[in-house]
Amino acid sequence: MLLLLRLRALGGGGGGGGGGGALRPLWKRCVVRRGKSSVVADATAGSAAALVPNAATNRVLGKWMIACSGMVVGAVVLGGVTRLTESGLSMVDWHLIKEMKPPSTLPEWEAVFQKYQQFPEFKILNHDMTLNEFKFIWYMEYSHRMWGRAVGLAYILPAIYFWRKGWMSRSLKLRVVGLCGFVCFQGLLGWFMVKSGLEEKQDSHDIPRVSQYRLAAHLGSALALYCASLWTGLTLLLPPNKVPNTRQMKLFRQFARGTGGLVFITALSGAFVAGLDAGLVYNSFPKMGARWVPDDLLAFSPALRNFFENPTTVQFDHRILGIASVTAVTVLYALSRRMALTRRTRVAVSSLLAMVYMQAALGIGTLLLYVPTPVAATHQSGSL
Repeated sequence: MLLLLRLRALGGGGGGGGGGGALRPLWKRCVVRRGKSSVVADATAGSAAALVPNAATNRVLGKWMIACSGMVVGAVVLGGVTRLTESGLSMVDWHLIKEMKPPSTLPEWEAVFQKYQQFPEFKILNHDMTLNEFKFIWYMEYSHRMWGRAVGLAYILPAIYFWRKGWMSRSLKLRVVGLCGFVCFQGLLGWFMVKSGLEEKQDSHDIPRVSQYRLAAHLGSALALYCASLWTGLTLLLPPNKVPNTRQMKLFRQFARGTGGLVFITALSGAFVAGLDAGLVYNSFPKMGARWVPDDLLAFSPALRNFFENPTTVQFDHRILGIASVTAVTVLYALSRRMALTRRTRVAVSSLLAMVYMQAALGIGTLLLYVPTPVAATHQSGSL
């Protein structure tokens, strides 16, 4: 209405034909200009809505990272079951694409089985194994490898899509590139570990097993990948807590980081226990046999070797580190009760306390029950 009144004033109040003729071109020009302004405004609003990254894209990216961390957990669980069933050395070569198709005919299975028979595990441990028994351990290792490839695709393919869509900030791009590279490194490290168990060792009749050093590196890198992915996902999904940066809070954070480092070292010591089958040497708790400190604790020379190669010492270390982790988490919980923390932090610390005691109970149960596969696999998964 105001526009029409303005146009009439500009065109002159007379009602003659000339006035009407002058009004029509002016009306058209104003309508065109108004239409252009609306288009520009709509385009500007659309551009503002399309700005990325934003809260909506961050939620998608965060859920993707959480899902990837969950898949890493699955890989660790499968890897633990594969090791506990002594299946990890059943596939004696590595091909990225070729091995994705399993044997389907009897001649193909016999060829794979004959290849396995050339390596130490069959000659020393499984010399009376049948083809059907071999199929079971082969499929266990095959499942672990295929899951590892699925983990790689879960990181790499969405990363390419989100990158092309422009959903990632510069810092997130660097982090995602690092995570994708770490996944590839983890796959190569896994084969490097398996190769150590396929090597022929002269004048040795010990049970063939992978190097405990390489096993610890493989598990440690999986833990690092899991933690980095989970942390990235939670950072994208949850707003940062706003708490006063007091001296007490700084000390609490430092103690929490130290506790996390202790838990990580405890998990790595568990890899040495697994690699040396050290869970089978003393199946009693809290004493080791009839003693608190066993006689063969420092049986190897030089003394440093005992901490990485002596099954007795490795189990002893894992016990001490486990008790230290339980103590540290308990102290962390006690400190949290005296501080003004957010509800999210309190829930996290309480969950951590419950988890560390459950993990300790699983570890003791694994020991006393002589390392049953379900309990031992759950104990390994609990380290995550």
